[in-house]
Amino acid sequence: MSWDPRQYLKFSGERLRPGFDLLAQLDELPPGAIFELGCGTGVHARAMAERWPERKIVALDNSPQMLAKAAAEPSPVEWVEADIVGWSAPAPAALIFSNATLHWIMEHERLFPHLLRQLAPGGTLAVQMPRNFDQPSHAQMREVAKRGPWAAVLAERFSGANAAQALLRLDPVALPERYYDLLAPLAADLNIWETDYIHVLSGEDPVLEWVRGSSLAPVIQALPAALAQAYEKEYAAKLRAAYPRRADGHTLLPFKRLFIVARASGSSR
Repeated sequence: MSWDPRQYLKFSGERLRPGFDLLAQLDELPPGAIFELGCGTGVHARAMAERWPERKIVALDNSPQMLAKAAAEPSPVEWVEADIVGWSAPAPAALIFSNATLHWIMEHERLFPHLLRQLAPGGTLAVQMPRNFDQPSHAQMREVAKRGPWAAVLAERFSGANAAQALLRLDPVALPERYYDLLAPLAADLNIWETDYIHVLSGEDPVLEWVRGSSLAPVIQALPAALAQAYEKEYAAKLRAAYPRRADGHTLLPFKRLFIVARASGSSR
């Protein structure tokens, strides 16, 4: 699938803030390179390059459109087009950073211990993932997908291993306790928390515009144009009912995110 950087950044302040909140929690790092998994438009990678100018920083993403936006201005960051499923660091890393990416990947019980093992002793794994999949923005996306002339197409497209691509699964991100159980035996220090953001959005159908830049994109791209238009029309009506415009013209979008900062006790690669 393809990503549209302009659509993604329509709400850039709200989308980028959790990544900066995650960066603010990071302490000193051991020697080694920094890797960002799922760098998107590169804003956080550039911030890390400013904070750690002496480090090698490698930012990976599987979207050529996002990487083109990231690399549009000169930067010391090395931009790499790659699928991060199955990724391993070429040498023990000082920091592996991932903002709003790992929820697209399945098998977290394998993935998270694997990532922690890619770190140098004292290195840090820093991850932020949405955990709002029970909210109307996603619940209605799933419900509308189950009925109508598009249902058969979507059921076939997002079955089995492909389900994560559209986040049509109910629970792509586990409870915080599960990540504690996965990482605590391997970590010297582990910090897990959740933040409930209340995004104040402007414009016509702002929640629809929000998901157009993220989780709705693979659903729409899986459908022929006529079906995509019909699906989006029904889904938009559900969103307007679930997220009514306030008296001052703004729309509130509650958004829960899960944060994990784990420091490696040693390398078990």
